[in-house]
Amino acid sequence: MNIAETPITAIQGGSHRATGDGVHLVARHYRKGVRLDTHMHREAQLVYAARGTMQVTTPKGRWLVPPDRAVWVPARLEHAIDVLADIDMRTLYFDLAWLAREHPSASLDAEFVVRVSQLLHQAILALFDGRDDPGRTGLLVKLAMLELHQAEDSATFIPLPHEPRCRRSADIVLGDPTAAHEIEALAREVGTSARTLSRLFASETQLSFKSWCQRARIAAAIERLSVEANVSVKQLASDLGYASVPAFSHAFRQVTGKTPTAFSEMK
Repeated sequence: MNIAETPITAIQGGSHRATGDGVHLVARHYRKGVRLDTHMHREAQLVYAARGTMQVTTPKGRWLVPPDRAVWVPARLEHAIDVLADIDMRTLYFDLAWLAREHPSASLDAEFVVRVSQLLHQAILALFDGRDDPGRTGLLVKLAMLELHQAEDSATFIPLPHEPRCRRSADIVLGDPTAAHEIEALAREVGTSARTLSRLFASETQLSFKSWCQRARIAAAIERLSVEANVSVKQLASDLGYASVPAFSHAFRQVTGKTPTAFSEMK
């Protein structure tokens, strides 16, 4: 496990600016296929890809993070980042003393993904526009934190089980989420019964096996919508194994609260 040094150190291949008040702003560009292996930071951070799509994995689960979302990562929480499409990453790091003073909230003690409103998007971009005005920067940071509290969203979250047999089953599904995975076959492959595996999924993820597989499949759909500009809903439904576009749209809405078309238009 690697604990990163504070962002005051030189940032290779990007830019870094300290506000002087416990907040650090780091801009990086990463190419598709890059993996930032499991690590943690001494600071809490808000990670936002102004362009592109990434996947963030923590002990709790896996989040798909397209450009209309950002992820909050508490200090000293292990996490890994996979770049699914070229990203312009904008990260705000917060010293713990700053958080305790400015935003003492228990809601920031755990990781979560937030839906990025236009206001939050513009506030983050403004923090990286090169203007070195401490007063303006302080207000923008406070605005970003205010929006953060209003926007928690779990539509792109896949909870990951920890029990070894259940986790092996989950990894098989995630390796090919479009396949029609039968719990009986998975159970035989990992050396348990279908009844036990069903119980494990329910207790470990708070989802039934069927619902968990549906969430994994919808996450795959969101990834396609995020990285393929011209993919049609009809083609996506077919590729993901749905019998019809209405069936796909219904499943998509169950997970995200929106139709695939409405979700895609938000980007």
